[in-house]
Amino acid sequence: MSLQPVILSGGSGTRLWPLSREAYPKQFLPLTSEHSLLQETVRRLDGLVEEHPREGLHLLDPIVVCNEAHRFLVAEQLRRLKRRAASIILEPVGRNTAPALTLAALSASADGADPVLIVMPADHAIVHEPGFRDAVADGFLLAESGAVITFGVVPTKPETGYGYLRQGAPFEQAGLHGAAYRLQAFVEKPDQATADGYLATGEYLWNSGIFMLRASAWLSLIARFRADILEAVQSTLVAERDDEAFVHLEAERFRLCPSDSIDYAVMEPLAAGAADPAHPALVLPLNVGWSDVGAWSALWDVREQDESGNVLNGDTFVHEANRNLILAQKRMVAAVGVDDLIIVETPDAVLVARKDRAQDVKAVTQFLTEAQRNEHRHHQRVHRPWGAFESIDQGSRYQVKRLTVNPGESLSLQMHHHRAEHWIVVSGTARVTCDEQSFLLTENQSTYIPVGVRHRLENPGMIPLEIIEVQSGSYLGEDDIVRFEDIYNRAQA
Repeated sequence: MSLQPVILSGGSGTRLWPLSREAYPKQFLPLTSEHSLLQETVRRLDGLVEEHPREGLHLLDPIVVCNEAHRFLVAEQLRRLKRRAASIILEPVGRNTAPALTLAALSASADGADPVLIVMPADHAIVHEPGFRDAVADGFLLAESGAVITFGVVPTKPETGYGYLRQGAPFEQAGLHGAAYRLQAFVEKPDQATADGYLATGEYLWNSGIFMLRASAWLSLIARFRADILEAVQSTLVAERDDEAFVHLEAERFRLCPSDSIDYAVMEPLAAGAADPAHPALVLPLNVGWSDVGAWSALWDVREQDESGNVLNGDTFVHEANRNLILAQKRMVAAVGVDDLIIVETPDAVLVARKDRAQDVKAVTQFLTEAQRNEHRHHQRVHRPWGAFESIDQGSRYQVKRLTVNPGESLSLQMHHHRAEHWIVVSGTARVTCDEQSFLLTENQSTYIPVGVRHRLENPGMIPLEIIEVQSGSYLGEDDIVRFEDIYNRAQA
């Protein structure tokens, strides 16, 4: 039987501002290693088949469900790993995890297949990955016979920021590496006294948000408990269109889909008396260094610390400072005589907070949203499917940007109503289309693009193309663009 990874990449990570932004949320950031959290999730099952050989077990390429705006980020990060996706399903709007899993289950079973699904959020960290694969092997053994598996993390402290699972009687099955239990209940995030009590009983586990079950089991259960979600999702697939690996949904129909989580829609009623003999609800304990990296304090917990308990990254200096998290991207950051702080520096924002107030960082993004500012949406370096651009300087009628165009990539054939552009090649080779002309530019050469002229920039070379772009005109917004041809099928900037 096949194992189908399903990666849910819909999180926004507002508590990890200023590194995590709406257009580039935490799952795309290399927070725990050289790879992003999404890439680590893709790699996490590597070695499963070799470590747990069994007849018929076959690991499939992942199905990724993500925000439509993040489709090129997902594709690029998979490309850097030299991996491919079975499909990348694009949600026009977020509707929580139950519709997302329903989309994935329908996709996985479209050709009559019925694989075991392992459902993993894209933005979690796991330290001891062989132990995780042991638990996955147990989950596969249970799920292929119809069981619905959720993974509970053995708590290390009375955490109030997580939901909990209550484990019931042991579930006996031969061939398991670890223990399995009946799932007795889902419990909401507790207050401190309740969390202390949970830890003392030894019966409660943190809810990891990781699940395993057959595609047919999920479709049967969602039809039983939330038929409205199943019907709404099926209606969006009627109008789907495939664009290479991307699966587009009918946007207006998907907006009408009810929003609900896997927990609320199916798992809670299944554990709370609405049991299904064909699909017993089970919990497998995980003791593998799991974290949802939901706040800066959680990142401090999972990162390597120096002899003073500091987590340092970038150009940093500390003196008589202890248990701090200090991340520097562009400038030197020095900390003297301070303890238990979070200091995060980016080119356009700096965060300083007490570590025990890490959950309150969301107040900053709420302020930025209400003030209609841009620092919660984009980094100074903005990623595009062809590469990236970074704002260097701007004034009332001019803006200077650095453009990086990846080898073989191309901007759209476009024009602007309100601005002209000067392009100067810093490195690489550019192919420029300007009206009816097409020509090459190399290092230190430049050209001028007048207002209202159709133009395109391409990189025909083998190395990244670096361009300094000087824009001038009465309006310099990113929405002043008319596309005539675009290999990425974008309607807007």
